[in-house]
Amino acid sequence: MRTPHSYRQDSAVPPFADDKPIIIFDGLCVLCSTSATFVLRRDKAGVFRLLAAQSPLGAALYSHYGLDQQNYETMILVAGGVAFFKSEAAIRIAKGLGLPWSLAVVFRVVPLALRDRVYAWVARNRLNWFGKRESCYLPDPRHADRFLA
Repeated sequence: MRTPHSYRQDSAVPPFADDKPIIIFDGLCVLCSTSATFVLRRDKAGVFRLLAAQSPLGAALYSHYGLDQQNYETMILVAGGVAFFKSEAAIRIAKGLGLPWSLAVVFRVVPLALRDRVYAWVARNRLNWFGKRESCYLPDPRHADRFLA
């Protein structure tokens, strides 16, 4: 577990606006990019910013947290300077979207190890099941301000 905002002391991570929660996702994965679109459509208050893992900043943060930069088998939610991964990231994102999505917090009754095993199974198979994009996901221009480069 790293201290909050630990990336600010990492010279390999360029400075970025972290005043709002940031979702870092695999921009080539169809499931992941569809999830990003899902968040954008339901996050009317603009709570979240998004960042493709394939971007220079996304790659730097994956490296900072010791994650594989070739197999993006987890999304990262950075909120308040703290990184959350796998099922906990998904639950926190759903909670941030409000009702009815926030009801996903009930999954916290399932032990984290079991939740993360299910998450990892889906993550390992997502490209086979849902496909891979030819190029990195680009947001609709009206949402461009919600993306970090």
